[in-house]
Amino acid sequence: MEKEKITKKKRRIDVLRRRLGALGPMMRGSVVLIGSGKKQFYFSVNIKGKTNLIYLGKDRVKRAREYSANYKKHLEIIEEMTILNMELLKEDAFS
Repeated sequence: MEKEKITKKKRRIDVLRRRLGALGPMMRGSVVLIGSGKKQFYFSVNIKGKTNLIYLGKDRVKRAREYSANYKKHLEIIEEMTILNMELLKEDAFS
């Protein structure tokens, strides 16, 4: 791999590390609307094969969605970092 490409990938990894550090609170799960008559907002997450629900009401929906979005951004960043690190490792470009 060209030295310039290696340097570019390492710089991108550094940018991704900073983005990870800048992410706020995160939670795995989703905001769901449940109910047949009066629908209510809940946060739903599956832990050890069991679905857990937390009642949100209207006041905490925005924050719960933000936390869930942060988790998804976290996964996207890690995925990109994994690809870049695999390419660098393959070329033994860490030395």
